[in-house]
Amino acid sequence: MAAARAECGEPAAPVTEPRATATPDDDAARFAAVAARARADLASFPDVRALARAVGSTTDELNALFIAHAHTTPATWLLRERVRAARARLLESRAPLATIAEAVGFATETAFRRAFLLDACMAPEAYRALRHGEPFELRLPARYRAGDVLAYHGRDPTSPSERIDGTRLVKAVTTIDGPAVLEITLGRGRATVRLIGNRRRSPRTLHDAHATALRLLGLRGDVRGFEAFALGDPILAPIVAARRGLHLPLTTTTFEGLCWAIIGQQINLAFALGLRRDVLDLAGERIGGLIAHPTPEQVAALDIAELRRRRFSRAKAEYLLDTAAAVAAGKLAPEALGDGSAVAAEQALTAMRGIGTWTARYVLMRGVGFADAAPVGDVALAAALQHVTGAERRPSADEVDALMRRFSPYRSLATFHLWAALRARTP
Repeated sequence: MAAARAECGEPAAPVTEPRATATPDDDAARFAAVAARARADLASFPDVRALARAVGSTTDELNALFIAHAHTTPATWLLRERVRAARARLLESRAPLATIAEAVGFATETAFRRAFLLDACMAPEAYRALRHGEPFELRLPARYRAGDVLAYHGRDPTSPSERIDGTRLVKAVTTIDGPAVLEITLGRGRATVRLIGNRRRSPRTLHDAHATALRLLGLRGDVRGFEAFALGDPILAPIVAARRGLHLPLTTTTFEGLCWAIIGQQINLAFALGLRRDVLDLAGERIGGLIAHPTPEQVAALDIAELRRRRFSRAKAEYLLDTAAAVAAGKLAPEALGDGSAVAAEQALTAMRGIGTWTARYVLMRGVGFADAAPVGDVALAAALQHVTGAERRPSADEVDALMRRFSPYRSLATFHLWAALRARTP
């Protein structure tokens, strides 16, 4: 794909290279098998050594496999999966916390509580209480740059989908009970979240709202690990030091991020925002004076002639409708991409007509939340790299790819910081 629009919106241990005899598809399948084995009985794998023995691997090989496909170490992946399994149990049962902690593989209840708070930004008791439908609070990390997150979500002041009111983000969302409005008020060290809707809410809706709030606030990334890594790199160090606590906000859903990436191909930000407003107006559901992003079925049902009247090129309209139709038909499952291999996810995306490397990597970074995706082909990223390296000319896509490898396994946050640095120097 040609150059796309400019987007101006525990540290990993050293790893060994994957075995040369394995192809990317082989390694993706192997990662999927290892992940499935671990998820089936997390309590059987108290550490990475136990998992490595069970799958006939060395810890170095397992580390390389997870860095390449999960964009994190197997130790961190196991911890996240334990918390994920615990969240499901908290939602489904009233078992004591100590029982849940043991069932998902935590050695002690104290270790469980610590990991849960870091991952979910709330205590397990508070998470379990979400079913009661009250407003809930998320703990924000130290140095959290709320202003940057609000600025990202407010980059289109005329958006019908979200608005910024002081320190509050108001976002229309689609839930299993229909459209609703998610209100997130950012305060000192905490965020207060409310879900407002016209229909009765099922117990699961508030748990989904919790997950959405974490995405919108960028609270799923390993910012501390990235900063420890970046402050040792001569290129990233001054950029990151100026913006400690910068988080990478995600789109509400992966499908929304996928639509946004397709809409934004090869056009500037202002034009892309206008096309997004058109899609929301034509297909989204209205709630509380806002419009929730349309579902795959609603996007797929759009009339290409109407999109053409709304300034869509024929190719862009076809790519958007074809992709939405594939999702609606179950041929592509964007919300499940984060559960598997990042390599396989990129292959699944680029197999779609009209989706190239930039679009796929952007979706992996902003729609899924993979930590090591660099959107090669991005004009702003190339310009930022030219500036920080002092190069006489803007690097090509292949050169950007090579330059960004030094920031692995944190290329997503590195990209976001480079964009921020470019914005700061642009009049």
